[in-house]
Amino acid sequence: MEPKYIFVTGGVVSSLGKGIISASLACLLKARGYRVTIQKFDPYINIDPGTLNPYEHGECYVTVDGHEADLDLGHYERFTNVNTTRANNVTTGRIYQSVIDKERRGDYLGKTVQIIPHITDEIKRNVKLLGNTGNFDFIITEIGGTIGDIESLPFIESVRQLRWELGENSLCIHLTYVPYLHAAKELKTKPTQHSVKLLQEAGIQPDILVLRTEQDIPAAMRRKIAQFCNVSPEAVVQSIDCSSIYEVPVMMHAQHLDEIVLRKTGVTPTQEPHMAPWMHFLEKMHAATEEVNIALVGKYVELQDAYKSINEALFHAATYSDRKLNLTSIHSEKITKENVDGLLKDMDGVIVAPGFGQRGVEGKLTALEWCRTNDVPTFGICLGMQCMVIEFARNVLGLKEANSTEVNPTTKDNVIDLMEEQKSLSNLGGTMRLGAYDCRLAEGSRAAAAYGTTDIKERHRHRFEFNNDYRRRYEEAGMKCVGENPSTHLVEVIEIPEKRWWIGTQYHPEYSSTVLNPHPLFTDFIKAAVKYRGERLMEEFAETKN
Repeated sequence: MEPKYIFVTGGVVSSLGKGIISASLACLLKARGYRVTIQKFDPYINIDPGTLNPYEHGECYVTVDGHEADLDLGHYERFTNVNTTRANNVTTGRIYQSVIDKERRGDYLGKTVQIIPHITDEIKRNVKLLGNTGNFDFIITEIGGTIGDIESLPFIESVRQLRWELGENSLCIHLTYVPYLHAAKELKTKPTQHSVKLLQEAGIQPDILVLRTEQDIPAAMRRKIAQFCNVSPEAVVQSIDCSSIYEVPVMMHAQHLDEIVLRKTGVTPTQEPHMAPWMHFLEKMHAATEEVNIALVGKYVELQDAYKSINEALFHAATYSDRKLNLTSIHSEKITKENVDGLLKDMDGVIVAPGFGQRGVEGKLTALEWCRTNDVPTFGICLGMQCMVIEFARNVLGLKEANSTEVNPTTKDNVIDLMEEQKSLSNLGGTMRLGAYDCRLAEGSRAAAAYGTTDIKERHRHRFEFNNDYRRRYEEAGMKCVGENPSTHLVEVIEIPEKRWWIGTQYHPEYSSTVLNPHPLFTDFIKAAVKYRGERLMEEFAETKN
């Protein structure tokens, strides 16, 4: 069949969950056997989120082909089990850059370059890019921002044009907000009516409304919204608060969102979606009663989305281990030798987060020394792995000034150093080692046992690396370099075999953990934490008996 294009817009306020609704719909359509992909159009002028501070934008997600992308692409992959690429995330910056490059080459034959048609044509070309491959039946396009935003106008205009061009092969889902006023004890529909009116003024009539709400919206109120917004009553569905984002696909299917989308794009629903594996995950999630206590040590822990993929990967692994994840975020800048024991003594496992720059590094080193000497299951990712290397150099190898040249450019023991190909670069954006690279794991290593293979491919996002000049000294002292890139011999994985679980990865395994395929390293880490918790509880029980 011809590819169908679904546009998801948002109104009233931001952060309503357009990405979760898009991912949930994709999950349902994929479970029906359709080939589905999702793309996100962000209206900011940055070329990509790679240079954005996490305080501005949360986590930067990395695709397999090395594109630094919006964090919603992580949701897309976790919900669909389908890899995304740079074609799945486009910003205003990339659109304008492409148009300006064409103008400089003379592609427009001297014409005046304008928003319409040149910018909108470039947006439309990017929207249809995935559909032109012939690999997908449905392309879901989420438009970032909120209807009425100045920066979103070219995208909204492009959607208007595409609706006319694509006809029955497209539809618009508008996600809006129905607030509950506690003082009046009433749900209010007026914000939704105004939001739809703004969309209509831009020339787009939504086909489906998804109403974000904290309270159940009565059927009569939904009919009222349908009447005022020119939408059929059955096409008004609510998205009420759930205990987990992974319940949203089930909630949307219960209201027939996937069936409505199929019918409105000219497709007759023939079967129910195959959701058994998804329901198995939810059953385990709801059935789990025992906890596993994990500490996440990082410098952005106060931000909900800064380590989103790590949080979700831990949650997937804990769920499949029949445990409720109790995740404690600890700011690395606040860790000292005096308080580290009090902060970490009740933890079953510790994960040291990635990041850039020197802020908070000393706190990570303090936490790692405590974890290593107390033999607590510990997982370091990217900068977290580099901190493992630095801490070991200082406290085991006796290199008291050991450091990364990122933190101290003049350190005499540069156990972590700038990658050779990075030394001549001045631009920051899109110039790191990005995307999926091969890694070969040592036979018999804990990492290889977790993966069940020695040949893997994982995603990277870094400029600095383990300095191989020190490799022999580490190996002789007990820290093994058990994973390396087969072409460059860059160290990718380190571990201390004598410890319960002590693994660091230069790559980011969290990016490839999904609901249906939890990442094997996270799964093994959680199993080690659960085992360690059991040992401690047995010791405590024995002490109380004595």
